[in-house]
Amino acid sequence: MLTSNIEFFCEDISFSLPNPTLISEWIIYTIHSECYKFESLTIVFCSDQYLLSINQSFLQHDFFTDIITFDNSDVESVIEGDLFISIDRVSENSKTYNNSFIEELYRVIIHGVLHLLGYNDKASIDKILMKQKENYYLSILKL
Repeated sequence: MLTSNIEFFCEDISFSLPNPTLISEWIIYTIHSECYKFESLTIVFCSDQYLLSINQSFLQHDFFTDIITFDNSDVESVIEGDLFISIDRVSENSKTYNNSFIEELYRVIIHGVLHLLGYNDKASIDKILMKQKENYYLSILKL
């Protein structure tokens, strides 16, 4: 499904994103709010196993994760990339963090977008800023 230069796909699972137009507008709003230009974004929903194989092949990591983000932009202030999201992990994390599935899914989506915007989450100070940004943009979406 294509929504304003944002494409949504499924690999090896059956999944339908609720309100793709609203989510696309929210993502583009986030990008523009951070003073970046939006070019294109592909979001691929998949299983744990599918994302694990990407994690192993491209990042040499042998563990499950909820999202992998690939920045495909050649220009610093332009957003063009791919987000691969494990629906299995989102479901598990929603239980672990006591969130609804949809809230956890939207958090993971915006987390990936924030990575494309240059935010990191390796250091504890970066994790705090990332969580603040996630919470802010989730509040705009008004779940």
